[in-house]
Amino acid sequence: MNTIPASSEVAPVIEIRGLHKAYGPLEVLKGVSMAAPRGHVVSLIGSSGSGKSTLLRCCNLLENSQQGDILFEGDAVRWKGQGAARTPADRDQVRLMRTNLSMVFQQFNLWSHMSILQNVMEAPLTVLGQDKAEVETRARALLTKVGIGDKADAWPAQLSGGQQQRAAIARALCMQPKALLFDEPTSALDPELQQEVVRVIKDLAAEHRTMIIVTHDMRLAADVSDHVVFLHQGLICEEGPPAQLFGAPQTDRLRQFLSATMAE
Repeated sequence: MNTIPASSEVAPVIEIRGLHKAYGPLEVLKGVSMAAPRGHVVSLIGSSGSGKSTLLRCCNLLENSQQGDILFEGDAVRWKGQGAARTPADRDQVRLMRTNLSMVFQQFNLWSHMSILQNVMEAPLTVLGQDKAEVETRARALLTKVGIGDKADAWPAQLSGGQQQRAAIARALCMQPKALLFDEPTSALDPELQQEVVRVIKDLAAEHRTMIIVTHDMRLAADVSDHVVFLHQGLICEEGPPAQLFGAPQTDRLRQFLSATMAE
């Protein structure tokens, strides 16, 4: 299966080559290769256990893979050790990647003892050491951008799930990352609240933000993606533009998956 062609002038923000990941005897990723070109949205779809979230977590080194290459803007991660003992060798490289690949999780992960504004400001202040006044101005603008500018002084517990997820997106954006990584950003929400978050993600896609989205929402994947990757049992079963995958799937497995998903 072909990977996304990289620009001859600009390296993809993230590129994965032949990635393997196992938990003991359970092999979750079996040699996956993919890329997220700058300004593109790549969606990862597939049934539970197919390896989508694991692949996403390997992208910003929240999980260590046992084999294969991970490149950030053309620079390959440097490793020490092999197999299950393989770990990143360069702490500065890890920090660079994690601060430039902001992740939005399924369960929001807001700090309950901080206001929404403080949540959004925390990482740029403590991790990047940026000027407080500058960060606050940016944070307030981002909260307005995601539609909750009036909730800056509220506590997370006072917000709906959809509002909390939008705050988490503002928090990710405040780091001014090179790419956004979304791990099932709407699956913890009821349908009405899902749409609040979907609108924000669509706006970000329209701005040509580089994003990798793990999602069970096929409509979201179809609407915002430049490229869709269908994972099955740790391998890429099929990939291509959304019109192809959703309109003319080439494999029986993808047809079965889409049929089951659309019937839910």
